[in-house]
Amino acid sequence: MKVRLIILTLTAALILAACAPATPIEPTPDVLAIRTSAANTVIAEFTLTAAAFTPTPLPPTETPIPPPPTETPTAAYATDPTQIALGTPGELCDNLTFDNATVDVTILDGAQMTPGQEFVKTWKIKNTGICAWGDGYGLIYAGYADQMSGEPVPLGTLVEVGQEVDVSVNFKAPAKVGEYTSAWQMSNAKGIPFGKAIFVKIIVK
Repeated sequence: MKVRLIILTLTAALILAACAPATPIEPTPDVLAIRTSAANTVIAEFTLTAAAFTPTPLPPTETPIPPPPTETPTAAYATDPTQIALGTPGELCDNLTFDNATVDVTILDGAQMTPGQEFVKTWKIKNTGICAWGDGYGLIYAGYADQMSGEPVPLGTLVEVGQEVDVSVNFKAPAKVGEYTSAWQMSNAKGIPFGKAIFVKIIVK
């Protein structure tokens, strides 16, 4: 009887075990597939990061600013453009020349005078500048030896470029006996002298 009960019990246990649902067996993970998926994820994230990155532009190269042009200096008297030679800052447009053989029109060098004698000395000169001589042009004392009370005679005419003209000074011989020389020079309307000086030489007896 006991043996039969044991057999029935074992049989019931086997039946119950056979009818119970089987525990599912988890599949073995594919290691290679996992590694490949991880690598693809890293690459995708790197690509998105690179696309989102905006490089900071370099500052533009500065173009050097050239220095301001140097101003052309002019002489202190260069306020009147008609008195300045073209293309040469500070240079007068006035000039003169003379022929040594004809410059002394009256009172040759070494002329004899009496003390206090009045006389007029005249020279012939030529306008070799690039400006005409008009109002304000004339002779001025060049301060050589003795002015001899010299008073220049006004030009009284317009002297064109290349034209010759006679210029004169009224003199008075000194009271003392001796040899005297006086130098004179042309000047423009601004009182600026130009050209070579001209001389008068006398002997007072």
